[in-house]
Amino acid sequence: MIVSQLPVSKWYGLMENPTVADALLDRLIHNAHRLELTEESQRKKVWLNRLK
Repeated sequence: MIVSQLPVSKWYGLMENPTVADALLDRLIHNAHRLELTEESQRKKVWLNRLK
C-alpha cells in the first residue's frame, strides 16, 4: 500500500528526471486501485469542533 497526500499529477514535481518519474509511476499505478479522497480530514473536523 502506498499512501500520499499529493495527487499523482504532482508526483512529477518531486523527481528531477521526467523519464524516471514516468517509469516509476507506470510501475506503481499500472495495476493499482486508486482512491482519491476529496473530503476534509477527520482530524481537522475533530480539532475544529474542540475549538468551539
